[in-house]
Amino acid sequence: MDKRLNISSGAKWEEIVGYSRAVRIGNVIEVAGTTAVDENGDVVGRQNPYKQTRFILAKIEKALQAAGASLGDVIRTRMFVVDISRWEEVGRAHGETFRQIKPVTSMVEVKALISPDLLVEIEVTAVVGGS
Repeated sequence: MDKRLNISSGAKWEEIVGYSRAVRIGNVIEVAGTTAVDENGDVVGRQNPYKQTRFILAKIEKALQAAGASLGDVIRTRMFVVDISRWEEVGRAHGETFRQIKPVTSMVEVKALISPDLLVEIEVTAVVGGS
């Protein structure tokens, strides 16, 4: 079995809930559900799913880099939104990041996220050398 590498963002919730921002085993990296919460615990882009998505994807990119990967290694994204009627804003931000990469993706409406100020949560799977 390949060695496991846990990537932490330093968020207090990681210890409380017992999770990692990302985990790499071999050439596969899974990035946990990521929201638009900054390092101070503040929500970025309140009431703006486009801004939240852009912030989330930048946060995911940092986690991938810490695991030795890049956005170009992403093969799957999963987007959870609280208001599917605003899908175009989320989709536009996703497209600006992944238009050339074209991972498979899902966008699903959920009843709520952990805070009412959070509109979007995104997970990714990456395979290093898979691009």
